[in-house]
Amino acid sequence: MPKLQGFEFWRNTLRGAHYVVAPMVDQSELAWRLLSRRHGAQLCYTPMLHAQVFVRDANYRKENLYCDVCPEDRPLIVQFCANDPEVFVQAALLAQDYCDAIDLNLGCPQMIAKRGHYGAFLQEEWALLQKMILLAHEKLSVPITCKIRVFPEIDKTVKYAQLLEKAGCQLLTVHGRTKEQKGPLAGVASWEHIKAVRKAVSIPVFANGNIQYLSDVEECMQKTEVHGVMSAEGNLHNPALFEGRNPVVWEMTEEYLGIVHQYPCQLSYVRAHLFKLWHHTLQVYQQLREELAKAKSLEGIADVNRDLKLRCQVPTWKEGEKPKGGLPFFHWICQPYVRPGGSEGGMRGKRTLEDDDGNSDILSKNKQKKKLRNPNKRFDPSLKPKYAKCDHCGNPKGNKCVFNLCRGCCKKRAFKETADCPGHGLLFKTKYEKSLLWKSGQTEMQKIERTQKGEVEETAGLKEGIDTVL
Repeated sequence: MPKLQGFEFWRNTLRGAHYVVAPMVDQSELAWRLLSRRHGAQLCYTPMLHAQVFVRDANYRKENLYCDVCPEDRPLIVQFCANDPEVFVQAALLAQDYCDAIDLNLGCPQMIAKRGHYGAFLQEEWALLQKMILLAHEKLSVPITCKIRVFPEIDKTVKYAQLLEKAGCQLLTVHGRTKEQKGPLAGVASWEHIKAVRKAVSIPVFANGNIQYLSDVEECMQKTEVHGVMSAEGNLHNPALFEGRNPVVWEMTEEYLGIVHQYPCQLSYVRAHLFKLWHHTLQVYQQLREELAKAKSLEGIADVNRDLKLRCQVPTWKEGEKPKGGLPFFHWICQPYVRPGGSEGGMRGKRTLEDDDGNSDILSKNKQKKKLRNPNKRFDPSLKPKYAKCDHCGNPKGNKCVFNLCRGCCKKRAFKETADCPGHGLLFKTKYEKSLLWKSGQTEMQKIERTQKGEVEETAGLKEGIDTVL
């Protein structure tokens, strides 16, 4: 069967999906995808998988994809992060029989993506991306798709999208934020950028960003004219978002735990989901937060959920009373979480730096814990040790490296040049010279042995001659 492309792929294989659950690391596992599909999601992505690890590690493949085969979990797109065309294609070939398309992550803005050189930190390397997508488009039996972030300039974003389309991308998801817009600086996603991309390309486009309610989905599709809308944070706080419902949190939890019993996943995934689902309720019942964190099994988590349900069902509000904290609904109802604070232009500011004396009133919770363990701990950035960077990759270099590189880059160079670096304990030159000496020594030994053997044979011949004469 020929590989479907563009709109044919979207209409037939993806069944014209409009409501899409985003790829989320450790969060869009099979159980959560099935819960989301039961409540209106029409297309799901796997969590982002590392292409290199996927190729190298059979257990990683088994845990993250091969064991998660389920007829209900289709259509499904597998997402990879990669920065090497060959490795990306190898990983995709191993995954293509278990999904409907392969997605290349070009949108992850986190520091781990910067260190690993993938995600949004590849968006300036157009030649590399073109090669990766072109090769995947040629080699795979399923379509290749991409998820990107925008540039500040609309024109550059449009050219970027057109380059990906020309290389072979069959569906494009556009997150309307730049790679700098993340965490407390997330701000508002630009639908204007998304609309410009939608008009400039001739493949299906999904929008991502600013989705908290079903009404946001409808408004986004109307304003940007995209073919589908993807949700991440909104889906985590309310898996029934695409149904337009706001159920009570314990109802969603009970259903999710039931699916996890059938399709097990790591307990850390379950706990992380419930911290999101119960976010507003845990602000009221702090003790439940500690109980959830300490739970060691699904049964333990189910007990915490029952406790939460009982507490929330006890009437503590007066008739006609509005929800506290500016929430649109009472805390036990699934609803979005909006990060507090804000600054001009819709950008939310970071928490101010702590005072040098480490005032616990403005320290984050993690820093308060560190302070309890070590009362002398200081969080002044100026006190942190400064490390010289590797000339190649930017990682900390070895202080005694002869090439001024980190160990990884030093090892490659020393091997290539057959050189030594005592600072990193790399002795390629020394070992090579020793091997030459050993080989020359072996040659000399062989010569001596041959000489001795010849002398023995000559002596034996003389003896035979003398015996004959006598």
